[in-house]
Amino acid sequence: ATALAVYEARDQIASVMIVVAGPRTDELALLSIGEQLDLLGPLGNGFFLDSVPSSVGIVAGGVGLASVLLAAERCVKMGARTTLYYGARTAEALVDADIFSKAGCTVSVATEDGTLGHRGYVTDLLRDASHDLLLACGPGPMLRAVHALANARNIPAQLSLEETFGCGVGACWGCVVPLDRSSAQAPRFPAPSEAEPRPYVHARVCKEGPVFWARELQW
Repeated sequence: ATALAVYEARDQIASVMIVVAGPRTDELALLSIGEQLDLLGPLGNGFFLDSVPSSVGIVAGGVGLASVLLAAERCVKMGARTTLYYGARTAEALVDADIFSKAGCTVSVATEDGTLGHRGYVTDLLRDASHDLLLACGPGPMLRAVHALANARNIPAQLSLEETFGCGVGACWGCVVPLDRSSAQAPRFPAPSEAEPRPYVHARVCKEGPVFWARELQW
């Protein structure tokens, strides 16, 4: 499994960031100009940014960076003070932070081995930070840490979840997360059982997500 996400979008051109992790992603990386692929999309949702507060913190882990560039550009365009907190295992794994700086974001980085920026996890950078909204995409442990911090501080947060998809279109129910039943994103089926009136439903990351409000995830 690997991460794959739309990265940049300009006019009629869009780019995709991938991590070469096996034969299929290796094939994608070796494609030449002029070769063609069949694509199915758009699938799922994106960050909810019809309006933004004055200060937005964006947390990205590894190639989770690819999912937040368009959101960062929109936040800056709408007048928000936007900070990118970007983390990876090593400095070599940090890519394209300069694109966010050029877009108008303040950039703060962390590496687990200390080769660049703060030594430790990217979520360490949030300890003394103050924002009105958090957006995040990255590995599961990082997202859970952002989820806990946001809920503890009562900060609205949107999390773009990374998951291994079976079908990608909501048919197999192999990528579910527990979501508050009252959420506007909650699927209305299957109907709740009277014998088990659970306060949550299973939402599909590929269909109802991948972006969810942290306060509605029942982790």
